[in-house]
Amino acid sequence: MRRKTTNSIFFISVLAILALNCTRSKNVIFTDSAVMPNATWSLSDNPDFRIIVNDSTTRTNIFFNIRTGSKYPFRNIWLFVTATSPNGKTSITDTLQYDLADEKGSWYGEGFGDIHELKLPYRQNVFFPAKGTYHFKIQHGMRAEDLTGVYDIGIRVEKTGR
Repeated sequence: MRRKTTNSIFFISVLAILALNCTRSKNVIFTDSAVMPNATWSLSDNPDFRIIVNDSTTRTNIFFNIRTGSKYPFRNIWLFVTATSPNGKTSITDTLQYDLADEKGSWYGEGFGDIHELKLPYRQNVFFPAKGTYHFKIQHGMRAEDLTGVYDIGIRVEKTGR
């Protein structure tokens, strides 16, 4: 009898976790990442993410996801992000700085072992003004030409829910 109860509790727990993940991912419009060869982000490697927008009225939040390891030599990162509109005529370049660890070297974000993943806010509560394919090109802006310890960089666009 006790075994059936334990199995039932386990099964219900798994269903609850799956339902929660489905609810979270329902708001995701786009997500993609670029894997860095040998966990090293070269200055010449500038991922270009192409986001197809079919709804120009939905408000969104845009994030960058970065996964780093213990070989990453800094506690912050600088990014140069260029966003280009579907017609190619409008382009915005932002210089962004994010802390990846605190002053004592404790990494922010989630992870275990060597890998730490962090969701970095970029733009909040914005909409894409026109339908079509938007390009987001990301380049690191650190003084080192090759950033060791970077496994991947990605972008995630979510509906705001408003």
